[in-house]
Amino acid sequence: MISIGNPIPRLRKTHRHNVDTITSSPVPELSGSLGDLGTLLPLMTALVLTHSISLTSTLLFTGAANILTGLVFGIPLPVQPMKAIAAVAIARKFTIEENVAAGIVVAAWVGLFSVTGVLHKINAITPIPVVKGIQVGAGLSLCLSAGSKMLAPLTWTGPWWGDNLIWAIAAALLLLCTSYFPRMPYAIILFTVGIIFSLVSPERNSPSDSTSAAAAIPIIHPSGEDFWKATTTASLGQLPLTILNSVIAASALASDLLPSPPYPASPSVTELGLSVSAINLVACWFGAMPVCHGSGGLAGQFRFGARSGASIIALGSAKFLLGLVTLFHSDAIVAVLSGIPKSLLGVLVLAAGIELAKVGESINTDARDLRVLDNENGWDGKKVKQLTEEEKKERWTIMLVTIATLLAFRNDGVGFIAGLVWHLGSRAASRLQEWRELREGRILLRRASQQYGERTGLLFHEESDRVA
Repeated sequence: MISIGNPIPRLRKTHRHNVDTITSSPVPELSGSLGDLGTLLPLMTALVLTHSISLTSTLLFTGAANILTGLVFGIPLPVQPMKAIAAVAIARKFTIEENVAAGIVVAAWVGLFSVTGVLHKINAITPIPVVKGIQVGAGLSLCLSAGSKMLAPLTWTGPWWGDNLIWAIAAALLLLCTSYFPRMPYAIILFTVGIIFSLVSPERNSPSDSTSAAAAIPIIHPSGEDFWKATTTASLGQLPLTILNSVIAASALASDLLPSPPYPASPSVTELGLSVSAINLVACWFGAMPVCHGSGGLAGQFRFGARSGASIIALGSAKFLLGLVTLFHSDAIVAVLSGIPKSLLGVLVLAAGIELAKVGESINTDARDLRVLDNENGWDGKKVKQLTEEEKKERWTIMLVTIATLLAFRNDGVGFIAGLVWHLGSRAASRLQEWRELREGRILLRRASQQYGERTGLLFHEESDRVA
């Protein structure tokens, strides 16, 4: 079961942090708020074009979710598409009823796991090397997706307005400059350039009736057949992804990137699970896109400067206002969003993936499970536990097994099971080795006692007499 304490002190702390951060560094916060658009825009636009979601409902409800998330948690926690559901919906051309049914099923299970404490137990039994493996695997998956789906199809002689490899390289070089100028509003620059390219593109789709349905705010009534089809196709693949990447990995990443203090307390897995469940159980009935919190989006927004909830409050406000505009101009907005060059969005996704994959470097140096209480050391009153070379090697192996299996099968659940099984097998092998060494030591001790016991005792007595 879950327990809810007094939320007022926490809300006061997050509010103070949000205000202080946006006041002291508004440009990085606003730039960071756009760090996850490389994932959001392509999937959202594709779902609109296949009539699988309502654009107006998606912008209004996800915008409101951004605002509430920023107010409650005080960190740049993203609200991003459920990728597995989106991929299946686009490939199979789901109806809006089938798509929202998939989101409702996942949200219901995540909510049930949250209120019953199952998520907390899963988090408790998951070794940190496995969590790191899921995070690194998710980061590398983003990089592979950016390369194969966004950048690989591009050519050198593509359209001059941005969808070619030349502009992708230019965006990548500008990204490298952020290492020397970390306060550069990179995401703002790239998004602004992308919008300009979309507006001046002669091939930009003109407004039509193809997306007019996206302007409505429907009330969806999925049938039993819709729920069955959604569950057996999209929901089964999304559920482990949401639990592992959007809840467990996101909670761990928040603790690593934004430790408390000085930042507000990182959300627990139960809080994140309840948040994902609540958003979808409300929004999906109105045709909104199924969404979740993701470690990749958090890494991307952190990479480009976001450090508080103020960043996603600003993003949520913009999305909400844009949602109101789509009530009257949805076709034009879809045309502009779909015209943003993939060369620019791909670099954004690539940067987010690299930032997320970087968390694996702390597996043997500053991981959460290596910190032990010591009030005289460390930023949080803890010192780092020292590992032997054998322990370091084993932790690396568990993380790499998780990463390799996740990438090979393109499934977080399979990676999680492989890493956990390897961890348990390694522990069992270590215990067996210790038992063998202990048993061999006892056998040698018994043999020595039987062979030399009487002689040793006699010599001991003779020596004692001589001393006396």
